[in-house]
Amino acid sequence: MSPLQAMLEKARRALLRRGVLMQDTDDIVQEAFLRVEEYERKQQVRSREALLVTAAVNLSMDRARRRRDSPFVDVADDLLRVADRTPPPDEIVRAQARLKRAAEGLDQLPERTRRILLSRRLDGTSFKQIAQTEGMTVAAVEKQVARATLELMKWMDGW
Repeated sequence: MSPLQAMLEKARRALLRRGVLMQDTDDIVQEAFLRVEEYERKQQVRSREALLVTAAVNLSMDRARRRRDSPFVDVADDLLRVADRTPPPDEIVRAQARLKRAAEGLDQLPERTRRILLSRRLDGTSFKQIAQTEGMTVAAVEKQVARATLELMKWMDGW
């Protein structure tokens, strides 16, 4: 570990001991490091490490005080932490590709079989109702749905 990394890690540990949340430590240490760098340009520093730890601790106290005294100041920070349930773009693209592939597979099925499968799977129509509508036996409708499902699974294999 380089001396710089060791120094930054020491500042992180000092913040964690003070009860600063893990996700906040990197931001505070980075801000403290930038302030120390700026201070060193103008002043002579005896211990860069001590100054960094002190600056990080002071920044964490300032942040805690600011949150305590005016709890709505950091609303923007809290809004950024809200979990976004939207899937990542690459997952959306993959899902669209799978959906397109499934639609192509449905197009490969005979019209009656496709109609029966969609009626059962999407509309939730009972086998008995489909059998009455299509003029078939319940067993025949069940076999049509099973075969169509198997064909689609084969079609989608590897996607």
